[in-house]
Formats: sequence, structure tokens, C-alpha cells
Amino acid sequence: MKSNFSHISIDSVSKQYSPNLPFSLDKINLQIQSNTKFGILGPNGAGKTTLISILTGLIEPTSGKVNYVLNNGDSIHGIDLKASIGFVPQDFAFYPELTPLQNLHYFGALSGLSKLEIKVRSEYTLEVLGLTSVAKKKAHTFSGGMKRRLNLAIGIIHEPAILFLDEPTVGVDVQSKFAIIQLLEKLNKEHTTIIYTSHHLSEAQDFCTDIAMIDQGTIICTNQTSKLLEEYHSKNLEELFIKLTGQALRD
Repeated sequence: MKSNFSHISIDSVSKQYSPNLPFSLDKINLQIQSNTKFGILGPNGAGKTTLISILTGLIEPTSGKVNYVLNNGDSIHGIDLKASIGFVPQDFAFYPELTPLQNLHYFGALSGLSKLEIKVRSEYTLEVLGLTSVAKKKAHTFSGGMKRRLNLAIGIIHEPAILFLDEPTVGVDVQSKFAIIQLLEKLNKEHTTIIYTSHHLSEAQDFCTDIAMIDQGTIICTNQTSKLLEEYHSKNLEELFIKLTGQALRD
């Protein structure tokens, strides 16, 4: 599916959680091309988590639609789509009383992998993320960086074509951050499309090929990272961020 995936089409997507509340997303239109490292950035409460939740199928939009489009123009849905998506949330999404190996076996089976595939993929992900030596230790004993790396290992166990990452390096040591970014770069070179949110703007500037900035539920700019900086005469993403979203504190 990696080689056949063309783009994600987000067409006039809106989300209102209650009729008494303002729209969390208001007519979002966006295309995310395959093989990109696409950053969705914005202040707290801008709508990033809602958009990611809709893209991963965790919640439904109030209106509008999302299509995952193949090179032949067909869209994928249902089981095929779930098998093609990986999601690494900011919160740890594993069983702390289980070992990394047990967690990977469980989530691998949940993704429909065979026993052999689970064995091979578990060994690989544990090795590249530096967890082989603790593969049989319970995850609740791990440092924050080790837990973050295990979170990522679970998200990629089934080799997804599209990988969603919500703050993948928050609260980690420099070595864990380096290992995570190196693996993500490798996955992208192997044609995994990466969709990424973070408040680490310098990291996002180095990592993302393309960016959409969102505020108050709407897209305020989107383009290749270098072109956005040039267009808005900004020396870095932090300067651009403040220019477009202002200096007022957010909840």
C-alpha cells in the first residue's frame, strides 16, 4: 500500500462537539501528499487533536469528509484503511504491567499480523529503538524516554503506510529523541507518510517537509516549510508562529 498511496484529501471538514459550543474545526480543506513529513502545528486549543482524531477515525466529523486516495484514484476504507494507519498518541498507549515483547505481540496480533511477522517485526523494532536488553522487563519500570520509544514501536509494528505522531519526543532525553527522529527519517525514506504534531518548533522546522498551521479551528497557512518561511519573511518557525497566531497566552 505504501507505493500505491497518493494523498489524503480533507474536504470542508468541520467538527462541533455540541450545538451549544463553537466549532472546534471550521471547514478545513487540506491535501497531504504521500511520502511527506507533514506537520500540523498550532497553539493549545487550535484544533490539532480534533483534526488528528478525525483523520485516524477515532471520531467522526460533523460535516465534510476525509478520503485516503490511491494512485489509481480509488479510496480505501474500513479494514484496509485501519491496517494502513499507525497512530502514536502523546499519552502512553501500552500495558505497563506487560513487557515490551508482550505488548508488541498483543498489538501485532490486534493488527492481524501472523506469528512469524510479529516475531520478526518485534525483534526489529526493539533493536532499532534500543529496547532489546529490556524486552522482558515490565514497562512500568522504564524511564520516560524508554516508554516513549516503546509507544513508537507499537505504532509501527504493522508497518503502516501512514504514521500519525502526537508529540512523539515530549519529555524525553536527548539520546531517545535522536533515536526516534532517526527512525522516523528512515521510515519516511522507505515511503511511510508521516503526519506529526508538536510544540517543539525547532524540531518541526528540521523534520517537516510541509506544514499546515491551524488556529481557532481554521487553517491559517500551509505550504512546504522552506516556502512558508520565505513567504512570511521569517527566520524560523517560532517567529512565523508568533506572527500568525499572536503573543496572547492560550489555555
